[in-house]
Amino acid sequence: MKKFTTIFTTVFAVLLLNSTAFAQQATRTTQFNIEKGVALQGYDPVTYFTQNKAIKGKKELAVAAEGVTYYFATAEDKELFKKDYKKYEPQYGGWCAYAMGATSEKVEIDPETFKIVAGKLFLFYHSWTNNTLTKWNKDEANLKPKADASWNKIFK
Repeated sequence: MKKFTTIFTTVFAVLLLNSTAFAQQATRTTQFNIEKGVALQGYDPVTYFTQNKAIKGKKELAVAAEGVTYYFATAEDKELFKKDYKKYEPQYGGWCAYAMGATSEKVEIDPETFKIVAGKLFLFYHSWTNNTLTKWNKDEANLKPKADASWNKIFK
């Protein structure tokens, strides 16, 4: 009987972990900024950190991390990402950091308008009349905690 209880408990724990992982993946695929199945509009998340540049990735160098697909410019970038993908993923699911902090909204980004802060990638909306990175820089101390709180409400 004890063996049966141990087996049952183990199976139950595995099922629970799998259902939690599935729920997390489903939340990521519905809440992250994804276009045509790809995050960052196809830009390589690693180059923001290694080259301080936004560089387009290649479809043939794609990797999915918990349901979110990223493209990479090089095989080396792809391998770095696979080793620690959370290090390279953008904050707030790839939505505009300024909008997340100012209005709690998911707003599109310009993948070439970004900032690395404390080893984290923040992306911003940028048009010819509105660069939200400039606004973020003026009030980052207030906007960042608000953006963190907003994202935590969205991404439960």
